[in-house]
Amino acid sequence: MILQPLVPVDGALPGPVLTEIAALYATNHAFFELSGDFPDPGRITVEQVAAALADELAHDGAEVLLARSAGRLVGLAATLSRHPDPASGDPDPWIGLLLIDATAHREGYGAALAALVEDDFRTAGRTGVRLAVLDNNPKGLAFWRARGYTPLRHAEDRERRRPCTVLRKTL
Repeated sequence: MILQPLVPVDGALPGPVLTEIAALYATNHAFFELSGDFPDPGRITVEQVAAALADELAHDGAEVLLARSAGRLVGLAATLSRHPDPASGDPDPWIGLLLIDATAHREGYGAALAALVEDDFRTAGRTGVRLAVLDNNPKGLAFWRARGYTPLRHAEDRERRRPCTVLRKTL
């Protein structure tokens, strides 16, 4: 698996790549039903995905990494170099989203992508990484706990005030 950063060209995301990403999002309608990020998780559009990615990339220190295996887009990770609220005092980078093509779930891509993101942070000298899992997503919580992430606290997410569990892994 290789990671490629998603880089806007002249302020816009490349059309063919955006179409691939929208297809990836569309396979995950069950997750988006839990998250409520899209009005109709069964019909996620390219325009909605473009807006969601633009929101992700608008944060200082944000990066969207595309995961490819044999040329196929199998997943993506959205990361932040630090918590978006400077007053938080949180020194760790964050994984904001890790999304794997739902047709390839349970094939090891999620674990591999998480490990690559952790390796990138470790190489950059970071000593830990954090993320938040929505409380209505027990499969997501089990996935991250199986990878060594430990719960720190319960909170609400910043964007939509949904209950979640904040987890951390020492790198």
